[in-house]
Amino acid sequence: MGYEFFISKRYLRAKRKQVFVSIITFISIFGIFLGVAALIIVLAVMSGFERDLREKILGIKSHIEVTADISGHVKNYEEVREIIAGVKGVVASTPFIYSQAMIRSGNSVSGVVIRGLDTKTAMEVTNLGKLREGTLEYLDKIPPEALQAVHGQNTHLSGIVIGREMARNLGIFLFDTIDIISPMGISTPMGMVPRMKKFIVVGIFESGFYEYDLTLAFLSLKSAQEFLQMEDAVTGIDIIVDDIYKADVIARDIQSKLGFPYWANNWMQMNRNLFAALKLERRVMFIILSLIVLVAAFNIISALIMVVMDKNKDIAILKSMGATSVSIMKTFMYQGLIVGMIGTFLGCIAGLSVAWNIQKISLFVEKVFNFQILPGDVYYLSELPSQVNYGDVAIIMIGTMLICLLSTIYPSLRASRLDPAEALRYE
Repeated sequence: MGYEFFISKRYLRAKRKQVFVSIITFISIFGIFLGVAALIIVLAVMSGFERDLREKILGIKSHIEVTADISGHVKNYEEVREIIAGVKGVVASTPFIYSQAMIRSGNSVSGVVIRGLDTKTAMEVTNLGKLREGTLEYLDKIPPEALQAVHGQNTHLSGIVIGREMARNLGIFLFDTIDIISPMGISTPMGMVPRMKKFIVVGIFESGFYEYDLTLAFLSLKSAQEFLQMEDAVTGIDIIVDDIYKADVIARDIQSKLGFPYWANNWMQMNRNLFAALKLERRVMFIILSLIVLVAAFNIISALIMVVMDKNKDIAILKSMGATSVSIMKTFMYQGLIVGMIGTFLGCIAGLSVAWNIQKISLFVEKVFNFQILPGDVYYLSELPSQVNYGDVAIIMIGTMLICLLSTIYPSLRASRLDPAEALRYE
């Protein structure tokens, strides 16, 4: 690098009369440090939020759903499953029933989304998260000894599995009896009467996704068919594929094989608005936080201009000794780049350290200040997630250094064009 780099380092060490320049230089370094660290942390949290949300959604829902357009019921679902199994990329499939209803426990009532599932094939496709209590096996048949132990008598009620938040809000415990009320009523001489049936809670699950834990309830396929009077039909077929990012292509293949009246929706279509909003928010946050780096770059310009004004005599002497305009320009560009490198390096270390330990930090903050950073009913997730994308880190570092390099051009050009005779006239 030659003497230019040596001189640029010397200029960074301010003398007593250059304290103001040194303060601006420090502010520039701090601004770049803060901007880089904030960008890395925020993008890591946004990436983690998107990853966790995707995993939790696909843990309960499938990659592709096949439904019927007109009737809304799929009657020959086993034949449809056989056709789907022949499509390349399909791993497993299971029939499901979907309906909205009301759940009542004592005097407490809440809306619920009923999903009927085939316990023999459902676990190959869906993941109910963590069953805090009970077992899915009881959905098909509750052992008489279990009912005898809790209720003191045998009953013929079917089982139901509900979410943790629903159980907490309604005060429901394992093996409690609840009522499910369907809006699709029964016609009687007195008019339409809502269909109602008692169920026994045989399991309480926790998916980690607040909306699902609050609104979802699972029945066996047979119980759902009987309650909703669907005979041997189902609402649709849930499908798992080997590559979630090729779900749209596989869905088109399934659609072409099944034809009318079936329709195949992939997970990207079903959750398009949610993930589009996340991407938009990610971009907006990147632009807003990049302004911190831009402000720091303006500080670099100000600091270098003041250094150039203060070092007129030094520049004139260097030029008189044979230094070229390019060498003078390099001197001040190196100075700006050093400031940028220090700020970027420190910001990268701080940002990665926080991103890697964000959950521990958030738990500590919640414990000390006694508040929840991410309320589950607002942000879907109850923990602050983080996923460091090293491609993003590289883009942030390279982009910051380019901004710092561009900020040195004007002051460096001004220094390189200085006339030595004019600068030394009054010395």
